[in-house]
Amino acid sequence: MTASPLPQLILLPGLLNDAELWRDQISGLADVARVWVPDLSPYATLHEMAQSVLAEAEPTFAVAGFSMGGYVAQEIARLAPERIERLALLDTSIRVDTPERAAQRRALNKAAARGGTFLGIGQAIMKSYIDASRLDDIELTTRIVDMTQRLGREVFLRQNSLERQDGEAALKALRVPLLIIVGENDQITPAEGCREMAAAIGCTHLVVIPNAGHMTPMEAPSAVNGAIRHWLERPAGKR
Repeated sequence: MTASPLPQLILLPGLLNDAELWRDQISGLADVARVWVPDLSPYATLHEMAQSVLAEAEPTFAVAGFSMGGYVAQEIARLAPERIERLALLDTSIRVDTPERAAQRRALNKAAARGGTFLGIGQAIMKSYIDASRLDDIELTTRIVDMTQRLGREVFLRQNSLERQDGEAALKALRVPLLIIVGENDQITPAEGCREMAAAIGCTHLVVIPNAGHMTPMEAPSAVNGAIRHWLERPAGKR
């Protein structure tokens, strides 16, 4: 009797992120899943991103979305709920941008479009991305800066201009294992918002990671991997 193949686990990166975001998940979960990190950088809408993933994905899969990738996961749930075996959201939201957040995005795009050197997630705004206790962690901050600079200005302008949609209805309709992960000190998508999201979509598995900010896959890989591993082991077909 042959062993059943490992499930496909699609890890969706966030704004100005690539597979480097998920480095420790790719290696750390290889024994329980076949991990794929799609390249979302060429696309200008969440719909295009979701369609590109669905075109390459296996017939059914587990999907986890980080930050912007969480919105892509929600779009996948709208387009092809029957293909999703389980869904996880990390440091993200199900709501449209508030007027304040939309104004912040416009201001950031205006600044980024001015020209000059594109710093990606530079040191000046790093303190809103990672926990204060990690700001002197040169390896971590260098990985983040290098990743965001590698993707560059055009990708930032495209991804920061995405129109985000409310995902509550699409996620409530799923009958699969759900998971929400958030850093205790996430300033971009605060833990309180993730608690509200969990209540809204009926997700009973919420993991708040202590001493972590927004970049949980990079800041707290052991905790993230443990939560994902447990989620992958939960019985299929149950929330």
